Amino acid sequence: QVQLVESGGGLVQTGASLRLSCVASGRTFRRYTMGWFRQAPGKEREFVAGITWSGGSTAYADSVKGRFTISRDNAKNTVSLQMNSLKPEDTAVYYCALDSEAYTVVVRTRTYGYEYWGQGTQVTVSS
Repeated sequence: QVQLVESGGGLVQTGASLRLSCVASGRTFRRYTMGWFRQAPGKEREFVAGITWSGGSTAYADSVKGRFTISRDNAKNTVSLQMNSLKPEDTAVYYCALDSEAYTVVVRTRTYGYEYWGQGTQVTVSS
């Protein structure tokens, strides 16, 4: 059974930074692409960032490019999302997700490419 546990969310002001972390257990983490998605009230879940199993390739939504950075530590089964210059429109529940296939060389940006999801962590950015 795979478990993904996110942490690091909170309430911050516009322009602040937060670092989200996701710890995985139950599967060989280092073989899988990891993604971060978010869902705001009344909206669909959307891709934020992703990183391939080796860390050799990353992808970002246009809305977060230049502000967010995804990274992973395979020795610690952890993927992180550093979020800088936060804006009110970044307010959402953030989820980490583990790809359904091992050793993919591109980051999937659709939710159906991911097999396991965390419970989410709330990020609220006040104006």
